[in-house]
Amino acid sequence: MKTVAELPSRVRVVENEWLPLSDGTRLAARMWLPADAAHRPVPALLEYLPYRKRDFMRGRDGPMHYYFAGHGYASIRVDIRGAGDSEGLTFDEYTERELDDAVAVITWLAAQPWCNGSVGMFGISWGGFNSLQVAARAPSALKAIITLCAADDRYADDAHYMGGCLLNENLIWGTAFLIYNALPPDPEIVGERWRDIWRDRLANAVLFPAHWLRHQRRDGYWKHGSVCEDYRAVRCPVYAIGGWADGYSNAVGRLLEGLSVPRKGLIGPWSHAYPHNALPGPAIGFLQEALRWWDHWLKGIDTGIMAEPMFRVWMQDSVPPEPQYQIRSGRWIAEPSWPSPRIESLTLTLNPRGSLAKSGATERRLEILSPPMTGLASGGWCAFGRGDEMPTDQRVDDSWSLVFDCEPLREPLEILGTPRLRLVFDSDRAVAQAVVRLNDVFPDGTSALVSYGVLNLCHRKSHEFPAPLTPGERSEAIIKLNDIAHCFPAGHRLRIAIATSYWPLVWPAPEPVTLGIYTGVSAVDLPVRPPQPEDAELQNFAAPEEGPRESINVRRPSTRRRTIERDAPSGNVVCRVFSEGGEFDGAAMVHLGDIDLTTGFSAAQIYQIGASDPLSAKAAITVHAMLQRKSWTAAVRAAVELRAMKDSFIVTAHLTANEGNAEVIARSWEEKIARDLV
Repeated sequence: MKTVAELPSRVRVVENEWLPLSDGTRLAARMWLPADAAHRPVPALLEYLPYRKRDFMRGRDGPMHYYFAGHGYASIRVDIRGAGDSEGLTFDEYTERELDDAVAVITWLAAQPWCNGSVGMFGISWGGFNSLQVAARAPSALKAIITLCAADDRYADDAHYMGGCLLNENLIWGTAFLIYNALPPDPEIVGERWRDIWRDRLANAVLFPAHWLRHQRRDGYWKHGSVCEDYRAVRCPVYAIGGWADGYSNAVGRLLEGLSVPRKGLIGPWSHAYPHNALPGPAIGFLQEALRWWDHWLKGIDTGIMAEPMFRVWMQDSVPPEPQYQIRSGRWIAEPSWPSPRIESLTLTLNPRGSLAKSGATERRLEILSPPMTGLASGGWCAFGRGDEMPTDQRVDDSWSLVFDCEPLREPLEILGTPRLRLVFDSDRAVAQAVVRLNDVFPDGTSALVSYGVLNLCHRKSHEFPAPLTPGERSEAIIKLNDIAHCFPAGHRLRIAIATSYWPLVWPAPEPVTLGIYTGVSAVDLPVRPPQPEDAELQNFAAPEEGPRESINVRRPSTRRRTIERDAPSGNVVCRVFSEGGEFDGAAMVHLGDIDLTTGFSAAQIYQIGASDPLSAKAAITVHAMLQRKSWTAAVRAAVELRAMKDSFIVTAHLTANEGNAEVIARSWEEKIARDLV
């Protein structure tokens, strides 16, 4: 990473500024301003998050916002209501109140004497979601946004559900958010009221995993904040960015297709992080790319960015599966528009002999009943650039699946877009899942995951109005796999693997399920992109740059360990993931020198399941976070567990908070939630 020591503008950093709202609540903001902005007003950039701008996000925020300010922008980082140092309470993601507050913040920014009235909004993950959602509110001062690692559909493409199946990420993320929401504000910012604010937060803490579990179909709850409900509501230019190792790359293509405003899309090999410091690499000069976007739309400077292709993508090479990559080899390609007329559909039909055929396949019924632990090689639903996150060799999972291979390729085959399986099936149960993986099989038999899709077959016609299956009845479903760009080399085989479970990514159906798969009429459609000579002429991205870093001492680096234990006599499997260092702070324990504060974060996940009974599934996560100064320590701990019966989910949780050695609060929950065809 290149640190830019000298920037075009001198920068003034405001550690905390209170932003007033109409109901009297104040939001806390950290601001980076060009030193002469009071005399020469500039556009403002807003990043609006619940992730504590004062401490846990400090190391990430500073170099980025300082860089923008050094190039002539007022860059503002705001804690949403009830988070970090802001007043009020947080009860959920993307509430009407949160979005109303954001519009008020934009109005406030545009009216400041150091702002020229134009505002841009950007963010990753939560900040990417609410940038899209605020753009759909169309405040007059908002001129453009950059949305990274986010989605236009809160039900189809977020951490809660996938294809109508419950993700265990719902438990992971919900527990982490519970912890971040339960931490106190900094006494140095809010003064003597900090303890009362903290107690109020703890008393009103929400058990988020249970809250989201009450909405198991695509109801009005999920439609709120899903900009796909009305793309026309977004009236400002949009730059959508994602990464193939991230959980949100599907939205980029949908936004390019659905929006009518000026727009661009970019997908690299990256995980859930800004592209100037993300793994796998190569990283790019994202901050320079963002400046080209902001300069065009907020300053009226012709940077050439809108004359370039609409959609730029990292075409990934075939590489052996590894739990982590520093660099993912490949090359940049581009499409002038999306969907691209250059994409060709290749249809391969499932053959009863376990092959994929362009024609001549025979109709026959084959059965699959996968063990509940199928999926142990899946990796994480969303990678963050730490160890043991990426999918490993798929051969064990393949052995528990129905597998269909093509003949060795005579020449390379490149795909870009959404693979789809047209599945003709029957089920012996009313509730069933289908898991489809597209693998790259090497000549030595190594099987590398390229993409996958899961579908709750009760949702085959609608996520909003699911219906139980009729056992034994022949049905059809379209299963969309995650978008991908991948080059299959000559000599490799494409593999379609179909299973009935995908643990621990996906919560299993309530009973063991046997699916009948009909060959000859079931087929996969692959989006083939012929190589284009003009790809070689694409200009490379600049090398990463950033502003000066904060005074941070890493006292314990981030670690992540994943282990799998099998009990041979019983067949039970336990998967454990232990990580130190949160998704946002990047280290297990750090000391922030300029505010003399130490932060710490750790999480332990345990997933266990039996050899044949899906009701034996249990997921548990324990998360701990702390803030510490010489004479002050605040710590919170949450332990949340999910298990299920045939007709219900059981969520239990314990939350404790301590100031020093004294317990501030201890809360417990036990909630029983009916299963809704999940």
